[in-house]
Amino acid sequence: MVTERSPRRGGLRGELLLALLPTATVLLVLAFVEALAQQRLLFASLASSAFLIYLDPEHEMNRVRTLVLSQLAAAGIGWLCHVALGPGYLAAGLSMLVVIGAMVALDLMHPPAVSTALSFGLQAAGEHSLVLFTTAVAITAVLVGLQQVVLRLARRVRRDLRSSAEQGRLHAD
Repeated sequence: MVTERSPRRGGLRGELLLALLPTATVLLVLAFVEALAQQRLLFASLASSAFLIYLDPEHEMNRVRTLVLSQLAAAGIGWLCHVALGPGYLAAGLSMLVVIGAMVALDLMHPPAVSTALSFGLQAAGEHSLVLFTTAVAITAVLVGLQQVVLRLARRVRRDLRSSAEQGRLHAD
């Protein structure tokens, strides 16, 4: 089975520019986490979120609402399973199942949230980690919003340039 590769958005330069905000998002969140705690594993799923947003920023699973609600629910569920069952595979597995069920039931599909649930189920480091993760998700959401604004502006500029070019051709004829 051959899959079609989607065309590059703005060529190689455009793709690299689109990748800039998600990369900056992950680096900013990692710097934030490093400054406040040693809980790097808990934040790994945000890197996957950033990549998905870069890959297809307009897909339903990459909307700010979906990202925020699914990631926060996953963190909370993973943490609760950890508290109830202790750290380990049982807490991680149960949190993963509950999060997948919740995402399907609530139509909030964001696959990296499953990793968040697993991370919190395996080694949640207390309420401090939940607060820190919530802050990191908020930072990510703001940067996703900025990326969406940049994409809209880029489309508008492209559309205006095309209109100007078409008007110039009409006047030249």
